[in-house]
Amino acid sequence: MAILNINDYRYDLPQEKIALYPLASRDESRLLVWQKGNITHHRFYDLAGFLPSSAFLFFNDTKVIPARLHFRKETGAEIEIFLLSPVTPSPVLSETMQATATCTWKCTIGNLKRWTAGTKLSKHVQGITIEATLLDRETGLVQFTWDGNHAFAEVIGFWGETPLPPYLKRKAEDSDRERYQTIYSHYEGAVAAPTAGLHFTEKVFASLEKRNIHHDFVTLHVSAGTFQPVKTENAEEHTMHHEQVIVTEKNIDNLLVPGRFIIPVGTTSMRTLESLYWYGVKLLQDQHAAFIIRQNDPYETMGALPSARESMEAIKKYMNRNGLETITGETSIFIKPGYTFRICQGLITNFHQPASTLILLVAAFAGKDWKTIYNEALKNDYRFLSYGDSSLLIPSG
Repeated sequence: MAILNINDYRYDLPQEKIALYPLASRDESRLLVWQKGNITHHRFYDLAGFLPSSAFLFFNDTKVIPARLHFRKETGAEIEIFLLSPVTPSPVLSETMQATATCTWKCTIGNLKRWTAGTKLSKHVQGITIEATLLDRETGLVQFTWDGNHAFAEVIGFWGETPLPPYLKRKAEDSDRERYQTIYSHYEGAVAAPTAGLHFTEKVFASLEKRNIHHDFVTLHVSAGTFQPVKTENAEEHTMHHEQVIVTEKNIDNLLVPGRFIIPVGTTSMRTLESLYWYGVKLLQDQHAAFIIRQNDPYETMGALPSARESMEAIKKYMNRNGLETITGETSIFIKPGYTFRICQGLITNFHQPASTLILLVAAFAGKDWKTIYNEALKNDYRFLSYGDSSLLIPSG
């Protein structure tokens, strides 16, 4: 196995550089522009002026759910349940969020030692009684049941807590419900925000439209694994998290338009678009291939590879053949140094944690210049991580 030393992707991030709260105005955040190796500093509301005239943006329209649930036992012990992924009535997030009466989720559980399997925990909120039953301690399988004809999304919306990233080291506040959410969020299911999109406002969208820069939306439900640290010195040994992806025929059509300069907004959008390419590769090899992209698929695919257009055409044909307007898949793609980008030509993204898979993705895209970019951001007092400032990265063009 090749060696990818995670220590080469560390940098010193002082605690005071981490933005604990967002700015009052989303688009007032700072914007570092790295283009053809040159770095300049701006405000996010000026973004449109730095995009190529042929730019086409892809946003992730997932919506963060209040995934942190607190129950209290009769003994007074508090049990925290963090929703990870649905199991029943469907592994498809949108379907389970609309379930009534009961559903089952895989969860992480705080204070698990105080909760025995089979024991019910109860909560009474807004006239609704919701019960949680631990079905399996090892897998964190929890069944929820509740009274009334309410969707699960509505039930957890009454008292669930916004799942702020652990590195913020503070409790979620009422304001986080709105600010830890993009203004275009739509499909419920994420347990972390696609934070590159937090800077966009109607004013920014208007400036894009004025320059005739168009956009589209894909959906990747961001999982808690996005915060999972790389614990192995050799990053090649890291196990990537998987995330649910939903793409539409319109997405494919937009990727088939010649001459567009594709810029994903955020690493989740980038992971979605690059995963789409590899799904097209699979379909060219097997027209019945499942939409499942594993972390090493890009590095193990043998033989001559198709163009991005050929890959998208394969997906388009598959959708037409099966009468599909949307396809749902799963990706655990690992974008790391050495990866060849097939779809994405630019990237809008925040500043990420040291020694994380997200830093590896940025390093894969920007090459060795990632260190220069981050040193410049630190030197110029940029705000880091989820509620921090932004960057526009364009290697060429």
